[in-house]
Amino acid sequence: MSKKQIEEVVRHSLETYIKDLRGNEPEQLHDMMIRIMEKPLLDVVMKHAEGNQSRAAAWLGLNRNTLRKKLTEHKLL
Repeated sequence: MSKKQIEEVVRHSLETYIKDLRGNEPEQLHDMMIRIMEKPLLDVVMKHAEGNQSRAAAWLGLNRNTLRKKLTEHKLL
C-alpha cells in the first residue's frame, strides 16, 4: 500500500465520520485524529521493531523517551 493509498483511507474515514455526525459540528477533531491514529501506529511499529524501542523511535523520528511516554499513555507498555 502506498502513502497515497493510506492518505485516501484516512480521508475516506474522516469524510464518513463527519457525514455520520448528521450536521453536528465535530469538536477537537485534530486531537481526536492524533489519538486514534497514534495507538495503532505505535503498536505496529513496535511489533515490526521486535520491541526494540530505540529502533522504533528512530523509525518514527522520535526521541526514545518520547516514545516511551507515548507507549505508556496508550497502555502499550
